[in-house]
Amino acid sequence: MGTISSAPPEVRYVEVHGHRRAYVVAGEGPVLLLLHGLGCDHTTWAPVVQALARTHTVIAPDLLGHGASAKPRADYSVGGYANGMRDLLTVLGVDKVTVVGHSFGGGVAMQFAYQFPERTERLVLVASGGLGPEVTPFIRAITTPGFHQAVGALMLPGVRHAVVGSLRALGQVPTSHTRDLAEIAEILETFRDPRARAAVRHVVRHVVDWHGQVVTMADRAYLTEAMPMLVVWGTEDRVIPASHAANAAVLAPRARIELVPDAGHFPHKNHPERFVAILEDFVATTRPATYSRARWRRYLTQGPAASVAQAEAGSRPVRPTPLPRGPRAVTSGRGA
Repeated sequence: MGTISSAPPEVRYVEVHGHRRAYVVAGEGPVLLLLHGLGCDHTTWAPVVQALARTHTVIAPDLLGHGASAKPRADYSVGGYANGMRDLLTVLGVDKVTVVGHSFGGGVAMQFAYQFPERTERLVLVASGGLGPEVTPFIRAITTPGFHQAVGALMLPGVRHAVVGSLRALGQVPTSHTRDLAEIAEILETFRDPRARAAVRHVVRHVVDWHGQVVTMADRAYLTEAMPMLVVWGTEDRVIPASHAANAAVLAPRARIELVPDAGHFPHKNHPERFVAILEDFVATTRPATYSRARWRRYLTQGPAASVAQAEAGSRPVRPTPLPRGPRAVTSGRGA
């Protein structure tokens, strides 16, 4: 067990493909790779890093285009991000990880596990993208032609202070409808940097259109039979609805599903102790996946056990699974 400091871990930098990558690392033990969501950075994990670092090596990078990492004109697709995480881990001398992804970072985590199963021990999705079409109108608006200019106007000093201050104030109102507004205010603050705005626009256009999410793991979810999978969602999420956890339960029946009451889109920030307990129990009670090309080939040859609803190119998105009914539609289960 490593010695844990109460101070936040120091931000480190490494250059990969000529681009600066910022990350923090803490603790000792099996590696947890924590991937943040859209417009955030590694600090979104600050409430849980030190607790997790008591038993694990925790690596939390700033994804390209975010935080203190470089913001080049580059590949901002989920596949590109998965490649970037593989290369960062290689530079750091890390072979295998339990990958934990929040929101857009969950999409990157899924893609990482899909592209590099030999380097993935477990997959943990936190209020993740890629499990259904629905997403907040704020994210869909990023795909519109005037987004960059409109947000640029909002970032004028007096306007920004008013908008961000209002969102922070509303975020203190104890209702489910305002729960995530304080975090959205922090994301808006990052848009002061026009490079960050441009990077986020590139990211969103890869995965979302005006009708909702485009990129999905639904057709490949059956491959998670090969590794333990945990899905964590706040019941009051207004960014990506908690019903997507029900989609995950159908698409990956062996996954462990945990709904966190009185939590929104950031359950790891709303209830950090509960989140840490869930994650640590999942890691402690599951065996890390071991890659077998023969088994992977068998899964690919057989395909999914159940059909998944998919829209045709150019059509409106459809829900990948029937929506379960009733308050017990999603229950906790044990992964492999």
